[in-house]
Amino acid sequence: QVQLVESGGGLVQPGGSLRLSCAASGSIFSINAMGWSRQALGKERELVARITSTGNTNIADSVKGRFTISRDNAKNTVYLQMSSLKPEDMAVYYCNLRGLGNYGVVDYWGKGTLVTVSS
Repeated sequence: QVQLVESGGGLVQPGGSLRLSCAASGSIFSINAMGWSRQALGKERELVARITSTGNTNIADSVKGRFTISRDNAKNTVYLQMSSLKPEDMAVYYCNLRGLGNYGVVDYWGKGTLVTVSS
């Protein structure tokens, strides 16, 4: 099936920047959108950003103006450029691919990459 591999997580100081990457591989029939969600300790998972196959984006208000999502269609890779990072951004970030399967829309998830924002 589809595999999603995230990379780019790590330790960054408040106000710093970090870029996450997610490469998709496997049997991808149709991609509707790719995006990123995150889950902080003790909190529910929340959608951070998504980008559709046509390039439309959906950015969470909490990160709007600081985070940018982009794609490289040739590589089936989605990026999350994070700037002006805050301690509140510390979370495990999960890559998501939404595609069209045999029985409708399906979601695939990566294993997650930890982003630590600390001085």
